[in-house]
Amino acid sequence: MTTPIRVSPSSLREGRWYEYVVRFALGGAATVFTGLASSRYGASVGGLFLALPAIFCASATLIEKHEIRRKHEAGLAGERRGREAAALDAAGTALGAFDMLAFAAVFWLLVERSVAGAFAGASLAWLCVSVTAWFIRRKLRVARRPRKAWETSASAQPRRRSF
Repeated sequence: MTTPIRVSPSSLREGRWYEYVVRFALGGAATVFTGLASSRYGASVGGLFLALPAIFCASATLIEKHEIRRKHEAGLAGERRGREAAALDAAGTALGAFDMLAFAAVFWLLVERSVAGAFAGASLAWLCVSVTAWFIRRKLRVARRPRKAWETSASAQPRRRSF
């Protein structure tokens, strides 16, 4: 049975106010940059930057920092866990880029007929690609179970020939 998609606002309490300011500022700067690119080179070029993960750099470093802090509070070294959490966020960002690409492609194809229809169709495409990518990632994660420690250590040793 698969785990249902859910929202957990509890992680918002882990952040500090200035971390949210940094995220907001980077997101705003990316939006301004996209607007300037659109004004200078046209909407087609500016639209390419809409999929720019505006706050990815800030969020990846903050996620790593929060995980390390949480592990240190528990008396453990948390560097590895911090890197793993940031890597998981990066994977989500990559999946999100595909979602935005689907949104942009459908909107571009439909916008000359109807703006409202284009927005509805693009939103539906985004939702379908998002859910599909989530299910595929979930299935691949189950299929690629990590090896047990004894399997890894045994396979890492070269085999000896017996004559």
